[in-house]
Amino acid sequence: MLKTDARYDAYIRILKEELVPAMGCTEPIAISYASARCRDLLGEMPLRCEIGVSGNIIKNVKSVVVPNAGGLKGIETALAAGVVAGDADKVLEVISVVSDEQKEGIRRFLKEVPIAVSPVEDGELLDIRVTLHSAEHTAMVRIAGYHTNIVCMQKDGHTLYELGVETAGEETTSHNLLNVESIVDFADSVDLADLGDTLERQIRCNMAIAEEGMTNDWGANVGKVIVKSYGNDVKQRARAWAAAGSDARMSGCEMPVIINSGSGNQGITVSVPVLVYAEELGVSHEETLRALVVSNLIAIHQKTGIGRLSAYCGAVSAGCGAGCGIAYLHGGRTREIAHTLVNALAIVSGIVCDGAKPSCAGKIASSVEAGILGYQMFVHGQQFRGGDGIISKGVENTIRNIGRLGAQGMRETDREIIRIMTDC
Repeated sequence: MLKTDARYDAYIRILKEELVPAMGCTEPIAISYASARCRDLLGEMPLRCEIGVSGNIIKNVKSVVVPNAGGLKGIETALAAGVVAGDADKVLEVISVVSDEQKEGIRRFLKEVPIAVSPVEDGELLDIRVTLHSAEHTAMVRIAGYHTNIVCMQKDGHTLYELGVETAGEETTSHNLLNVESIVDFADSVDLADLGDTLERQIRCNMAIAEEGMTNDWGANVGKVIVKSYGNDVKQRARAWAAAGSDARMSGCEMPVIINSGSGNQGITVSVPVLVYAEELGVSHEETLRALVVSNLIAIHQKTGIGRLSAYCGAVSAGCGAGCGIAYLHGGRTREIAHTLVNALAIVSGIVCDGAKPSCAGKIASSVEAGILGYQMFVHGQQFRGGDGIISKGVENTIRNIGRLGAQGMRETDREIIRIMTDC
């Protein structure tokens, strides 16, 4: 792909915008970010707080530990952490630096300051509305569409900033230029200097948290269980290390992750297996980076039609993307990668998202395995064909089917999952 091609700059921009650092699960961190920004707008500590959240935020915050908050979970904790200790200028690393005094302050805030939580029924799938009250002032900040997208700020009833919610999805304009053939062409030809430190940072951060998960006791220790049960060959290591990163992250590990499609788990899943295979195969660092371009962009391509939050598990898109990156490392290009992706999606597209929590690590392991199997099927001359379930002839048609399934077909599934979770 030539640099003069409009897709070239678009793909560079997509990678730089999507592959950003976050500490902790991105949904509670988005609450902390909105809360820190709202506290700054209020100009003082609040005496009373209100937060409205969409069902998918409830789902993804309910069971995950908020980092740097003393092991506490939940919407109220995420809000309190942002108000007491948040640095809004750090965006998704808003609570990455919290002192012991501030941690105690978070606990005290939760005991002393009323926090009213209510569902948002009429908003976006990702919708957060934080309102803080002091004795004389009120401030409100709303995030909608994606995790850092502030669409409204108000103080004392006056609107200081407002962005039409319909524009919250404008990030997908360039995403709609993605297709598998062009992604592979771009990966082959991109001047890696144009991506700066984007991919190097993903390698450093995501492998570090994976190593932490394999070394210490986090969550259900899915990564360790895989190696202990099935051995330590490259396939098992790829599954185990990706799962281990999630083991740590879902249980409050205070290490940053480079996200993909708004999710740290997806960022780990799309990168760590590719890096494990790259080391095993002894490929060059340049080839490794180009394989990461493939895995990241193919994961983003799948998620464009599905949306940020859905009942369709994001680990599936990322694990299948990782399989495509692994195919690239083995010398595969458009044909091999397209078959890998279709095969993998046929295997594992039934996994539902029931929020962020330790079991995400198991779903990651299954999705990575499907990505690897999808490639091995191609190697051995086997494939799933159009008409097999939700698979259509042509990789782009299959990706469109997955988008339709995740964004439209699973809406009621999503609502039922949320009802089940809120009844627990």
